[in-house]
Amino acid sequence: MGKDQETFGRPIPSGRLNRILRMGRLAAGISGGVAAGSLRSMATGRKPDIEQLLFSTRNMTRLTESLSHMRGAALKLGQMLSMDTGVVLPPELNRILVGMRDNAVPMPPKQLKQVLDREWGTGWQSNFKRFDVRPFASASIGQVHRAVTREGQDLAIKVQYPGVRDSIDSDIDNLAILLKVSGLLPKNAPIDDLLETAKRQLHAEADYQTEAQNLAVYAELLGDDPLFRLPALNRGLSNAHVLAMNYVHSEPLEALADAPQDIRDQIARALITLVLRELFEFGMMQTDPNLANYRYAPNDGRIVLLDFGAVQSLAPALQYKFKRLARAALARDVDATRKAMTEIGYFNQTTPERFQTVFLEMFDMAMSPIRQDDPFDFGTSDLMHRLRDRGLEVGGERELQQVPPSETLFLHRKIAGTYLIATMLKARVSLRPLVEAYCAD
Repeated sequence: MGKDQETFGRPIPSGRLNRILRMGRLAAGISGGVAAGSLRSMATGRKPDIEQLLFSTRNMTRLTESLSHMRGAALKLGQMLSMDTGVVLPPELNRILVGMRDNAVPMPPKQLKQVLDREWGTGWQSNFKRFDVRPFASASIGQVHRAVTREGQDLAIKVQYPGVRDSIDSDIDNLAILLKVSGLLPKNAPIDDLLETAKRQLHAEADYQTEAQNLAVYAELLGDDPLFRLPALNRGLSNAHVLAMNYVHSEPLEALADAPQDIRDQIARALITLVLRELFEFGMMQTDPNLANYRYAPNDGRIVLLDFGAVQSLAPALQYKFKRLARAALARDVDATRKAMTEIGYFNQTTPERFQTVFLEMFDMAMSPIRQDDPFDFGTSDLMHRLRDRGLEVGGERELQQVPPSETLFLHRKIAGTYLIATMLKARVSLRPLVEAYCAD
């Protein structure tokens, strides 16, 4: 397994009771910090600033470190909640949850061996010429290792963290309680539907056999596309907790930041078109736009697509509603846009008129790049900043209890992530013809 097997990583807590107790200690630590700070303020004759104490650097560090160590659903839900632009979450918490994405804590080699002994049986090392115990990628559900089989096959092997699958429901429930009891999230925040959707999605993501099926479906859908490449599954080494695929030699998309403009434009256009195909043609969407899930193969110029755990099915009725919304937005038909947004569930008859107006304004702003005839310059646009600022402004309105439908949050996440990739590439893409091609009658 390697002589430095204990020089990195910390054991991931695997027992359900262990994880519950850790969550309880985390809640107690945050609440205790607020109480102690309040007493110190009163002792000096000052009125405690509860919000400032709650979002103190120490409390936020405690939260991010604990959830990053626990991994699993606790970390994944934090990432999901950070998808919005301030409508649900206080901006302080939103920034913390966004930061959690980069705080990966891998499990150490000793725990890795225990997991693989259980999945493959003892003596599994004899099947490999080389197995790198240090992961080259870590996520909320598992970590990925490089390996070479005795036959010389170069593999990327994703190993699921122990206990993650069994603790999904309790992790999410306990994290929701933690966020509300500690005051980090408003107690009346309407996130129940989101929590149930998150549970269903995470149960699917934690089943690597389902991911293998998704990979096969996407390989069939994109098999003839000259712009994309997918890894091939090694079925003999894969099961519900381990996913083995051939290792595709590629480089991160960030390495293309200084590539010729036409290459950057082509990649962005291909990824945007993929989103449109998923929404309007495939009826299914890979909803995790993490930059690490997209790479570039310089030998043939294709985009390598990775990680098919977070695949969502899209009901035909929802596809049709979004097609009508896109048509209305392209035509700048305010009445038709309002009707389409109501049908999807962005607001309803009980939503105050001023909030409906704000949502319509934000949507109109978001659609502006698609309406223009000239290529949209992602690298020079401040559109995302303006949308974020407007969202944070609305998020400060505590009487707003409207949350977008949970099935649309994953779609928003994919669209926003794709936008950010195009921004990183400083791409210039004519968006209107792309959208029109999939929204025609």
